Amino acid sequence: MASSHASKPAIYAALAGNLAVAVTKFGAAAWTGSSSMLSEAVHSLVDTLNEVLLLYGLHRSAQRPDAEHPLGHGRELYFWSFVVALLVFALGAGVSIYEGVVHLRDPEPIQSPMVAYAVLALSLVFESISWAVAYRQFRASNPDRGVLSAIRRSKDPATFTVLLEDTAAVIGLGIALLATYAAHELGRPEFDAIGSLAIGGLLGVTALILARETKGLLIGEPADRAISDLILRVARDQRGVASANGVITTHLAPDQITASISIEFDDDLRTPDIERVVDAIEKQVRGAAPAVTMLFVKPQTARGYATARARRFGVEEPPVFETASQTREA
Repeated sequence: MASSHASKPAIYAALAGNLAVAVTKFGAAAWTGSSSMLSEAVHSLVDTLNEVLLLYGLHRSAQRPDAEHPLGHGRELYFWSFVVALLVFALGAGVSIYEGVVHLRDPEPIQSPMVAYAVLALSLVFESISWAVAYRQFRASNPDRGVLSAIRRSKDPATFTVLLEDTAAVIGLGIALLATYAAHELGRPEFDAIGSLAIGGLLGVTALILARETKGLLIGEPADRAISDLILRVARDQRGVASANGVITTHLAPDQITASISIEFDDDLRTPDIERVVDAIEKQVRGAAPAVTMLFVKPQTARGYATARARRFGVEEPPVFETASQTREA
């Protein structure tokens, strides 16, 4: 599992590129009067602010637990990632659609289109470089899945947020180039406004995807099945454990997982013996999966766990898990 700090190179690259591009686009928009250029300038400005918020979220999520936050501050990253999605929608998409409507009602010809072409072409180069950095970073942390599947399964919103933003930026620049060309070459300035509307729609879709994914993380998503299997396997291998019934995991941050496991202990164990077993489980789990920062153990019979699970999730009682002692005997 990749640490959230691994996301920072992609964020820094996107921040530097978007800041430079935003300043250039605003200057070009003022020079040419292009609506789609102004939409792209707002888009880059919003992306710049988003990178700042992601870095702030990473910083806050790394803070140690305290009395008021005993499980840590990991979900700060998920909260600020959700704020980023709202900004993309409210500022990026909202301003672009507003500019498109205004210029569609009162079209104005683009002045100095060659300036617009040059700025958009250079911006496309810079954004493509930033996209390549973000894509390599994202694939390095998700090497065995397709892009869409990896986004849905990823627990690090910083990496897929930057990737989606940069993807939208590259596509948006292509739209702006086509809109500027059509408006100038065909003498139809309304195409410039249509380009602004298209960019607004693109940002709206991007914002909805980001909001959907970050909302799930903010509410709480489980860790990969491999983590749950590891915890159960470690517990079942301990002497004194009659059965490891099940485990519930939740991501508090990309590299912070809390887990709760239901265990039935042998009836002849005394309290000090149970404590030693629990301590051994915690040490082995954290050694194999450092991201598991909190592990809670609930003493419970296998039948009691099955009944509680059925009541909680509204399903039929699952079969009792094979006990650890039966596994060892086999």
